[in-house]
Amino acid sequence: MLPSYLLSLREGIEAALIVGILLGAVRQIKRPELVSTVWLGALSAGIISILTAVILTSLGLEMKDPGEAIFEGFTMLIAAGLLTWMIFWMSKQARSLKSSLEAEVHRASQFGKRAIFFVALIAVLREGIELALFLTASAFVSTSLQTLIGAFLGLGTAILLGWSIFASTVRLDLRRFFQITGVMLVLFAAGLFAHGVHEFVEVGWLPALVEPVWDLSHVLSDSSLFGQLLAALFGYNPAPTLTELIAYVAYFVAIGLGLQWSSLKSRKEAPQAVA
Repeated sequence: MLPSYLLSLREGIEAALIVGILLGAVRQIKRPELVSTVWLGALSAGIISILTAVILTSLGLEMKDPGEAIFEGFTMLIAAGLLTWMIFWMSKQARSLKSSLEAEVHRASQFGKRAIFFVALIAVLREGIELALFLTASAFVSTSLQTLIGAFLGLGTAILLGWSIFASTVRLDLRRFFQITGVMLVLFAAGLFAHGVHEFVEVGWLPALVEPVWDLSHVLSDSSLFGQLLAALFGYNPAPTLTELIAYVAYFVAIGLGLQWSSLKSRKEAPQAVA
């Protein structure tokens, strides 16, 4: 439940910020008749995202091995890749997100309501489709009910926080919020990546190399409450293969180097922007 709550909270906050920016831009250009169009686009994106989540989850549940394992493996690897991309994208684009969305609204307003509708639809749909894929992957390492409860609680919290931010009653440090949730999502993505590799080992697409490297089932079973929590959050496996361990470590090395490179690139670009 916690992974789906965290994912829904973060994606919900991003969606709320996007809707708030779009509504602010519409008011800025003094076109109040476009407010309902923005909400219609956002609502349509939400409906499409829910349908996508239902379809993906249903496909996974209806499949039988080895098809189920292959589907889960690809879903988890894609979700891990999207999570990683989202973390890098937010760290790079957070500062210019507001200005770029406002510019899109200004351009779209010249073409009427249909253009504004598609701006809102596409902007919110990106968050929704990402969340649909994440929740599908989360359902594979948890139960559908727990995933659903976590998603509703996360989105509910996001709606309350979003409303509070724009009502100016609460000042949320968004930079700190995205930093903290970013760390949690990196750990979650690493678990998804390793779990995806595990599924491919199970169907024989990848060699196990050593199976298992160790077995901690007698110390902390993945069927225990704490073991299930660790499995859902960080991909805990009490008896991992060497291939899974290599995948887990390789993911952290890759994202660590990537974040360091991104940070160095931003520092080099900062003086040029000032100049």
